[in-house]
Amino acid sequence: MKRREVLRMGVGCVVASLVARAQPRNHFPILDAHIHLFDPTRRGGVPWPEKSDAVIYKPALPARYEQITRSMGVVGAIAIEASPLESDNDWVLRQAARNPIIVGMVGNLIPGTATFGAQLERLRANPLFLGIRCGNLWDRDLFLDRMKPGFMTDLARLAAAGLVLETANPDGRLIEAILDISQQIPELKIVIDHLPAAVVPDEKQPREEYWAHLRTLARNPRVFIKLSEVPVRVGGDVPKEVSFYKERLDAIWDVFGEDHILFGSDGPNSDHLASYEETLKLVRDYVATKGAAARGKYFWSNSIAAYGWRPRRPDQRMA
Repeated sequence: MKRREVLRMGVGCVVASLVARAQPRNHFPILDAHIHLFDPTRRGGVPWPEKSDAVIYKPALPARYEQITRSMGVVGAIAIEASPLESDNDWVLRQAARNPIIVGMVGNLIPGTATFGAQLERLRANPLFLGIRCGNLWDRDLFLDRMKPGFMTDLARLAAAGLVLETANPDGRLIEAILDISQQIPELKIVIDHLPAAVVPDEKQPREEYWAHLRTLARNPRVFIKLSEVPVRVGGDVPKEVSFYKERLDAIWDVFGEDHILFGSDGPNSDHLASYEETLKLVRDYVATKGAAARGKYFWSNSIAAYGWRPRRPDQRMA
């Protein structure tokens, strides 16, 4: 390492230390394990969000995210795919490469397709590529897809590479599919997103099966879940008090415990219901009741255990 790089790193560490000391005692480093990056102004546009979305149809890039979150103790984020286009894996990786607040990305490849193996080998060479996302999105259905030829073989390749399978938009069928995958490939790291927003069956037997499947998944040390998509609309209002959500969050926390739960904002998609600050405050208030150790795991160390991301700047080594 050149002398000027050593000096720059040393100055950065001092600045990060001074910033940490200047923050209020209730501030601490936060890793946001679920944001989306897109730019509707780019040539060719984007598959999502739609032009009719007046809330988020505008550039959502790392610089904007950092500007919004800088005063809130957020020092890093993981970008989760927001496009079914294979080429957008590279687009997101380019945004991440230029912006060290992004510590990694979860991309979009389809297991069981002819190009999966080659694309996985190419993308995994980039340390910012952390895994792929499959689930109830882009007109795909993990419950059915897992039965297609080559699908499970490719997930085994993912596991052998030490990468993550992240799932999307859970319901009873998806949870059942995840359980089957985790039992067939127990070495595969799995992250289940948006569990507080899951569609839980109303009927007694399917509902009991849903929770039984989650309890079985929780026994696999390689399975993690996100307390993301927490705010909900009730009538014309979105409750901002943690007491409204406590029972639902407790049910999930009691199943998975403090070692397997991560923070994800779902920004900027979450702007449909609450500001970033309001979303963060909800989960901060909730996790504050669990103690300092649990808080550190939820906002920081569990994301490292799940994704294996690496720090890219000094303040990402603070915890």
